[in-house]
Order: sequence, then C-alpha cells, then structure tokens
Amino acid sequence: MTHPGRHVVPLREAARAWFLISWQTFGGPAGQIAVMHRELVEERRWIGERRFLHAMSFCLLLPGPEAQQLAVYSGWLLNGWVGGVIAGGLFVLPGFLTILALSWVYVAHGDSTLVTGVLLGLAAAVIPIVVQAVLRLGRRSLHSRLLVGLAVAAFVALAVLAVPFPLVVLASGVAGWLLGRWRPDLARRPEPDDSDAPAPLIPDDALHTAPRSARRSLAYLVAGLVLWAAPVAAAYALAGGQRTVFTDQGLFFGGMALVTFGGAYAVLSYVAQAAVEHYGWLTAQEMVRGLALAETTPGPLIMVVQFVAFLGAFRDPGSLGPWTAAVLASVLVVWVTFVPCFLFVFVGAPYVERLRDNRSLSAALTGVGAAVVGVIANLALYFAVHTLFAEAERIGGDHLGLLVPVWSSFQWQPAVLAALGATLVFGLRWPVLRTLGVCGLAGLIVAVLT
Repeated sequence: MTHPGRHVVPLREAARAWFLISWQTFGGPAGQIAVMHRELVEERRWIGERRFLHAMSFCLLLPGPEAQQLAVYSGWLLNGWVGGVIAGGLFVLPGFLTILALSWVYVAHGDSTLVTGVLLGLAAAVIPIVVQAVLRLGRRSLHSRLLVGLAVAAFVALAVLAVPFPLVVLASGVAGWLLGRWRPDLARRPEPDDSDAPAPLIPDDALHTAPRSARRSLAYLVAGLVLWAAPVAAAYALAGGQRTVFTDQGLFFGGMALVTFGGAYAVLSYVAQAAVEHYGWLTAQEMVRGLALAETTPGPLIMVVQFVAFLGAFRDPGSLGPWTAAVLASVLVVWVTFVPCFLFVFVGAPYVERLRDNRSLSAALTGVGAAVVGVIANLALYFAVHTLFAEAERIGGDHLGLLVPVWSSFQWQPAVLAALGATLVFGLRWPVLRTLGVCGLAGLIVAVLT
C-alpha cells in the first residue's frame, strides 16, 4: 500500500503536466478525457489503461463534470489529496479566466456590431451541436424500447409537465434500478479491451491509495461541507440575514452541483429555466449565448454558470459596485459548483472497487443515462425556440406547460446560421471548435450586412 504522504510522481513535474493539460481541454468531456488519456496513459505512461478506465467509470457515477472529477481522481492517484487539488483546480482555472474575460466583454461591449454578430453565429451553432449530443448519447444509452420509453418520459416530464429536474433524475434512477432487477442484462457494461494499450511505467500497486475508513471519510465530509458552505454563509451574514443575489446564486448552484448527472447539457435546461424564468438573472437568448461562449473555452461546459452569475450580479449588485459584484458572484458560483467534485472523489476513491461492482448502482445509472437523453432533447428544444424566435410562451401558464414559439416572431438570420451549423456538424462532420469559428464569422457578416 502506498503511504498517503508519498508522491508517486514529483509534485512539481505533476503540476507542470496538469497545467499543460488544462489549456488543451476543449471539445466537451469526450475531448477532455481524450487529452488526459493521451498525456497520462499514452505519452507519460503514469497510469495504466485499465486503471484509467476504472477511474473514469467511477467518475461517471458521480454528479458533476466527469472530466474534471477524473482529473481530481488521477491527481489523487499520483500525489494524494494535494495532487487531486492541484489537478482539479488547474483543470477549472483556464475556463474560469476566459469566461470571466468574455463576460466582461459581453457586458461592456455587447451592443457593438462585432460582439452581436459573433454571438449570433455562435448561438445558432449551439442548436445542431446539442442535437448531435442527443443523437450520440441516444446511440450509446438507448439499446432497448424500454429505455427509449424512459427517455421520452423524461422529455415529457420536463417539457410538458414541468417536473423539477432533481425529481426526474431520482425517478429515472429508481426506474433503472427496478428495470435492472427485472432485466439485469440492460445494466451490463462490457469490459474494456486494453490488450493494445502501452504498459505503464508506474505499476498499479505503486499508485496512491488509502484504506476504507469511516473516520477518514467523515473528516473529509465535514471539512468539505464547511468549505463548501462557508462563502454562502458569509454572504448571508454580511447581508444582515437578508436574501441577496449572492445567497440565491450560492444556494441554487450549490444544490445544482448535487444533481448534475449526465453532464452539463443535461442540467442546463434546469439552470436555464430557473435563471431566466424564476430569478431573472438573464434572458433566454443570453443563456444560449453563454453556452456558446463556454463551448469555445477550455474546461467543463458547466462553466456557463459563471456567465449566468456574472450577469445576474452585475444587474442586481446590491450595495456593491456592479463590476465588483459580478466578479465576486463568478468566484462564488464556481466555488459552490466544483468543491463537491473534490469531496466526492476524496471520500469515494477508497471505495471505488466496491462501487464499480455494485450491480444495483449500475442499473440505476442506466436509468439515469436513458433519461438524460430526454433531458438534453428538452434543452435542444429550449435553445431552438429562443434562438429562432424573438418571442415564446408556455401553454398552460408562465412556468408550466409546453414551450411554443410565437410564429410571427420568426427570425431568418439565426435560422440560416443554424442551417449552416447543421451542414458543418452533420454533413461535413466538422469538430465543434471549427464549426463555432465559421458560424461566428458568418454571424458577423450577417450582422454587418443587415
């Protein structure tokens, strides 16, 4: 057993590697995991193929951005909890800095033709990109009619019945567990083939590990919860016990961090509806633009919540200056979103072997994975309606019922740009960044000409 205090790889060398990895993490979780695999397994050969895939399987079970949690887990394997903090922190840092800069540009210069045109093209390109995510995930997750039905039920629950997102996740997990007991073959996952993988320079038994200890887990849990809640409690105390944009954002996004199964796309419809229709931090069109900006930056796509926080606090700064409030809200929301990721890994890593072989948990995750397809389809509908039409309404009330467009408010410019994006994504099979670049340039041309 590796001593918890010993570094498997020199800490300075590991930190340098994670810094280089962090600036290459474009393309969503698949691209980010591919970068880590290339650096850690193929080139540096610090971690073996099977151990890497084992860690990835564990992280897929957790709420939150799986690629960032895989970075935390890999850092923990190499350098203990210090390595996990460095790897996870550096993974988020580039995205935080770039989204912060882009948020400032949007607020300060959002009315300029340059910014308006580029964002028009980026927002339109998001529609085919999200549709592509639905199709890809559907091919992987929906291998039976029962799972297709579960995905459809999740879509109807969110798009028509306005069932809260956490309840959809919970219900789909229960349905998957029941389905696994009735048809256990639906929950089976094939073992990875690592016969052609390069041999690691560091054997598995030399990597960091820790005993399963209730006392240790409790200590991590208490320390993590205190660190997680402290900024929100401080904001509440400084406001004299009054609700402010900081407490609202801290509580909302902190709760969101516990239910973000299925990646950023799955939770963004929940975030969009609450941030736009309940709290009024930004408009639906701005939510689409925020996702477009997050698609162009390194790091997890869930960093779009930073854009939401920036705009919400800038427009409701309370006793602070708008720019100060916006920056503080960005830091607060990123903190409450990502601290649980570290906590889940540090508490759960010693139990990973037991979790991986837990068939009931695997079956529940199968149900969640199927429902996530319906959840992301709802997100695609939400973004398409608010991008292609200037006005939309809900049948049955302001917050309940199916979202439908006001057909007379159709906008041809984003429709043409979305068609261009669909051609590039589905016809030419271009990667996300290249598609966004071309659509952003096309949007600028359309804005100048019109």
